[in-house]
Amino acid sequence: MLMIQGLNVSYGESQILWNVDLHVPEGQVVCLMGRNGVGKTTLLKSIMGLLPPRAGRIGLDGQDITRIRPEQRSRRGIGYVPQGREIFPQLTVLENLRLGLIAKRGGNDKPPEQIFQLFPALSGLLDRKGGFLSGGQQQQLSIARALVTDPKLLLLDEPTEGIQPSIIQEIAEVIARLKEEGRVTILLVEQYLDFASRLADAFYMMEKGAIVAQGAIGELTDDVVRQHLTV
Repeated sequence: MLMIQGLNVSYGESQILWNVDLHVPEGQVVCLMGRNGVGKTTLLKSIMGLLPPRAGRIGLDGQDITRIRPEQRSRRGIGYVPQGREIFPQLTVLENLRLGLIAKRGGNDKPPEQIFQLFPALSGLLDRKGGFLSGGQQQQLSIARALVTDPKLLLLDEPTEGIQPSIIQEIAEVIARLKEEGRVTILLVEQYLDFASRLADAFYMMEKGAIVAQGAIGELTDDVVRQHLTV
């Protein structure tokens, strides 16, 4: 579903990503791991088209999307849940979801019922402004807003960050359900090892903007964790 080859990305004159190769098979959950500041969020932004690459190729479902605009990538089937949620605090839950629907060409202004099956708490909060939601509710809304576009590929950037354990469990159940249904391929940036180990099929480890280890999730050994994650 996602194929990244030789990706180099810079902020100005500072190169952040160095010859990144990464493959996310259709229907799987792949976890991208590494300490803070190693380039994980930069990689997701590059996949979404928010940062142009200096070199390399990004392929989605067999099509080269390296040079197309972010809104075109969304219409091709990429959903993005950024770090920090980035919901619109002055808009209601329903209005946030409707804005997500704008990205879906031919979509209407009514969120699909499946969204409220995945996140039942949101159905009772439709008229509440996003800024008055708890952190966990905002994260659920951010994921729901991405899912209303019916993406092929979902990019999740640290979905457990700053979230209470009960909501982390609910988000894990949603990801597990999406994986079981097989309609969404997921690239997950996560440092919470138990969460990643429970959900992911494979992992990639980043260090200083480069991929330094990869494999099936069962190959994520204590040595790899100590070398590349432990502070």
